[in-house]
Amino acid sequence: MGSARPRAVVFADSDSRWKWAAMTARQIAPDHAVDARFLRGDSMPSQRQIDEVGIVPDTSRVVSLPELVTEPGLAEADLLVLGVTGGSVLAVIHALGTAWREREHRPVVVTGYVGVVYENVVDGAVLRVGADIVLANSAADADTLRDIYAGVGADPKAVVESALPYLGGKRYDPEAWRRGERPFTVCFAVQPSVPASREERVGILAKAARHARLHPDREVLIKLRNRPGEGVTHTEAYSYEELFGQLADPPANLKLLYGEMGGVLDRTDLLVTVSSTAAMEAIHRSIPTGILTDFGIREAHGNHFFVSSGLLTSWQELDEGRLPTVAPGWAEQHGLTGQDPYREARDRYAALRGCALPPLRPWYTPERHGDYLGNVVPRRGIGLDGLPLAAGDPAGGRPGGRRWPGRLLRRGAGRVYRLARRRLGPALRRLAED
Repeated sequence: MGSARPRAVVFADSDSRWKWAAMTARQIAPDHAVDARFLRGDSMPSQRQIDEVGIVPDTSRVVSLPELVTEPGLAEADLLVLGVTGGSVLAVIHALGTAWREREHRPVVVTGYVGVVYENVVDGAVLRVGADIVLANSAADADTLRDIYAGVGADPKAVVESALPYLGGKRYDPEAWRRGERPFTVCFAVQPSVPASREERVGILAKAARHARLHPDREVLIKLRNRPGEGVTHTEAYSYEELFGQLADPPANLKLLYGEMGGVLDRTDLLVTVSSTAAMEAIHRSIPTGILTDFGIREAHGNHFFVSSGLLTSWQELDEGRLPTVAPGWAEQHGLTGQDPYREARDRYAALRGCALPPLRPWYTPERHGDYLGNVVPRRGIGLDGLPLAAGDPAGGRPGGRRWPGRLLRRGAGRVYRLARRRLGPALRRLAED
């Protein structure tokens, strides 16, 4: 950093958050150079996942959170986009509030939500208090977040209505397959953890195979998120790629597919999912979209968000030929019809950029919320004083720090389990098949 060209630093911890944060930076500040900083950890995106977004960073580094907040030149950037979990947003704001306390100028700090907001709404909103701009993906989300901010005494003006930054692409052409340009294409958008059980995921594949057999003129695609061994935002216990290999005689028109979701939607006539954000992209393009209810309408699955959308359906109904279309007004209410949804965000950024901004201050402070703050920021390498922790001080000097060794051991055990599942499991299965 340090050239004359304005710069945006994008801090992300997973594939989906990199996509959101990088595209958000492009929407808000299209002329800025992009410095990508990836949080070191299990969910960190692979180079393939980074490239798939289509935004080439001017610089790229893997860092810890303390390394980010102490990076020389970070304070000279124009824009800082935080595409990380709410706890990490809090830790960054807490640390930079200390680091930049005496600075007259600092970057504008932006954060928001990667997809549909349907759980831990209050928790996530309060963790993000202190950012200069908090992006809400629809008018409904903006109203909810502003109410929460006002209720806890934070500034509701920080919440800015926008949309998911990757909405776009060409409008759906329902006549393309009729003209013989391609077969009618059904795309099932997988999710790493919804549904979670092996039985449910095998059931989805079996129903997709049934659909392909019932409609041999259709191409049925299973759109995968990640290759074996790649990190994702949510841990995937049972890979569809591995389960697909266990299907008995899958039909020839049922195929697995990787690739950027936008390109896949260009050839899709029916998008099927439980609650993937891909549904929002499809609705925006007017592609028929089915939200599966085969395993219930449940908050844990996220498909309850689509109640009243007109899109709830089952594989059985899709087998029978149903092509769900979104209910009038629902798409508009949820930010899927706007022509320039980032105009307000660009205007707000332009107004703040270059101004003498107040010090960053999260809602949670050591004086009022030391117990809670001490459970969140030290595990990310930041102390209650906002300074990076010295090596060997995971408790951040707070009482009760002796609980942390057990937590660290549990986290280490989790990493060993994920490594075994991602690397050793597939290798052992291949050996067994040879």
